[in-house]
Amino acid sequence: MESSSSRKVVYSHCHYCVSLCGTKITVDGNKIVSIEPDRENPMSWRDFCRKGKSADEMVSHPARILKPMKRVGDRYEESTYEEAYLDIATKLNKIIVEHGVDAVGSYSGNPLGFDFAGSIFFNGLLDAIGTGNRFWVGSIDQNNAHVVQDTMFGSELLSLPADIDECNFFLLLGMDPVQSKFGWLEVIPDGWNRVLKRQQQGAQVVVVDPRFSDTAKCADTYLSILPGQDWAFVLGMLHIIFTENLDQPSATPLSNIDPIREIALNASLTDLSSRCGIAEELIQDVARRFAKADRAMAVAHTGISHHANGTIGEWLVTVLNAVTNRLDTPGGRRLERGYMDIVKIFSSFAPPSTHRTRLKNLPAIAGYHALAELADEITTPGENQIKAMMIVSGNPVISGPDGDSLDEALKGLDLLVAVDIIQRDSHRHADWLIPGTHFLEREGLHCLVSGMMDKPFVQYANKAVNPPPGVQYEWEFFMNLAIAMKRPYLGKKGVNSFIKFTKLLARITGKSHLAFNPRWIEWLLVTTGRRIKYKDILKHPHGWIYSKKRYGDLRTTLRTKDNAVQVSPPEFISALKNLLIENEKEDTEFPMIMVNKRGRESMNSWMNDLPGMNNTERNSPLDIHPDDAQALNLHQGQIVTISSKVSSMEAPINIVDGGRRGVISMAHGWGSSIYDPVKGTISQGYGTNRNRLVDRHQLDQFSQVPSLSGVPVKIEAAAHSAMEQG
Repeated sequence: MESSSSRKVVYSHCHYCVSLCGTKITVDGNKIVSIEPDRENPMSWRDFCRKGKSADEMVSHPARILKPMKRVGDRYEESTYEEAYLDIATKLNKIIVEHGVDAVGSYSGNPLGFDFAGSIFFNGLLDAIGTGNRFWVGSIDQNNAHVVQDTMFGSELLSLPADIDECNFFLLLGMDPVQSKFGWLEVIPDGWNRVLKRQQQGAQVVVVDPRFSDTAKCADTYLSILPGQDWAFVLGMLHIIFTENLDQPSATPLSNIDPIREIALNASLTDLSSRCGIAEELIQDVARRFAKADRAMAVAHTGISHHANGTIGEWLVTVLNAVTNRLDTPGGRRLERGYMDIVKIFSSFAPPSTHRTRLKNLPAIAGYHALAELADEITTPGENQIKAMMIVSGNPVISGPDGDSLDEALKGLDLLVAVDIIQRDSHRHADWLIPGTHFLEREGLHCLVSGMMDKPFVQYANKAVNPPPGVQYEWEFFMNLAIAMKRPYLGKKGVNSFIKFTKLLARITGKSHLAFNPRWIEWLLVTTGRRIKYKDILKHPHGWIYSKKRYGDLRTTLRTKDNAVQVSPPEFISALKNLLIENEKEDTEFPMIMVNKRGRESMNSWMNDLPGMNNTERNSPLDIHPDDAQALNLHQGQIVTISSKVSSMEAPINIVDGGRRGVISMAHGWGSSIYDPVKGTISQGYGTNRNRLVDRHQLDQFSQVPSLSGVPVKIEAAAHSAMEQG
């Protein structure tokens, strides 16, 4: 931290996406003057964008919730934390006594995921309650990766970041890193620019996507695939690789290759080509180039996961990397140990959840259930029906499928508590609104991303400004609520008494750090990792590359029974056989497929309500192929009605050259509104929510992810010819 006169400079990093851009924040008093990239950060500042630059607008948002607010009739009144604790604790305990612990449900969104203290302490509250009905935003897109990690590697949290700087052949499926900046379940700062640098040095880039995206425009080879059929394309590649003996011995132990080898060898390349819409000769060409490249990687992102067969697609991509020796080798998908062994720690202290949903009997994935199930779990009567919900830093009505059904379900709860900075669509039926804090107002070390880094890097996030007077941190609220409920925090007896003792000690001595707080957990995790020291992290305000990159750690990190990668899990093999038998029927009523797209300056529904980022009533346009527009007699900018079997909506069209006919694309996350809790009105609205069209019952059988990028729709000109656009 630097200071001059009344101003000071704070070094930290942005928490809006996994680029984690290093930031230089100038503060005057308790007011943000400017946010700039920290060019002294050795890892993560080059993706800096308007999301981070305008972060202070949320701190000073005109509709920000500054005090606990209690619903009284059809309006809200300001209250106190003391009243909130008493009222919420009393009502939760009553619901638990009458209906059981699973009658209390929870949902958490992206902002909490980027708040280590908040997420850990929230789970501590849920453990105190004992509920297994935990839902989260990750179930919308990333569950398939966790399922594959668990099935093949033995851990849901074993991520393999891309080793970009050593790669000579990039096979990118269902991703647009020009917009997303490469990050997803990996932290790859400046990832796309590093890919382009490798391309300039001779590396090949192959992009497989129904959309002719900005990334596809930069590719050496672009393949326009049919939505949801990536599995057929990758299986076609495996057919060529096994047929021509292009597979290679693996540096990481592999187990049970024969079942997938047999399926791939016996599969008809002609059939697979027809299924994915890519010519046989193109599949052959990419397979040979990929297998023969000295250093290569295949990477699949949300374009794969947002389909009913997303888990099979992710599995086959991992198999492709495995049988061509691209796992934990230079230029492939590399394991980063990090400064703590996240796999070992969580397997020892936070074993996988055994809880299953009551209606579909589906398991939790990475500790959480699928958002798509939440509405039915609330509205369907019976034992363990959800009667109360806590929504923390999330907007599931907008982020998830068929939000209208979830909105109606939330309306019928006995208790709804929302913790957030502003009141959003998902909170409009809340009984209590609890103020949230912004990452500029918090400090902390996000230990859970340690193994997601593509380099051994760590940075402590320093607080830039204080929260508004009287606003408690989320972690404090969760801990205090458990104590108010008289339920053992973390689900462990004696913890509440210990916390109370530390608070008393801090009050007596005047030393606030003696009260139990997140730094205790951070220090413990770093110390038990035995790789770096906590105090040394704090000595590097710009971040610290604390070691050299290394390879070969995956073999010792695997948690499978035979300590080898499980190449042919029986359940995946069975599902793949079924896919090869099935023939997809043409939908004559809804003949087009809507897929998702990403905007760089938007983070799901999180960023679309900032005044400086987006204009009121701004809508996300619908991209459509010129031939489709001509066939439907539509012109640029015309308002159309998009209908699915679930719902309908209106949007302007944007005619875009390239890509595949019959495929339209639209960004998700729009349609959010900001509410004035005092007046009980909408103060601002932003666009139309395309996720309303998604069927919440059509899920990937393994990951439970909804088909956000595989929605059958029809399009027709709207009854009116213009829509006001901000």
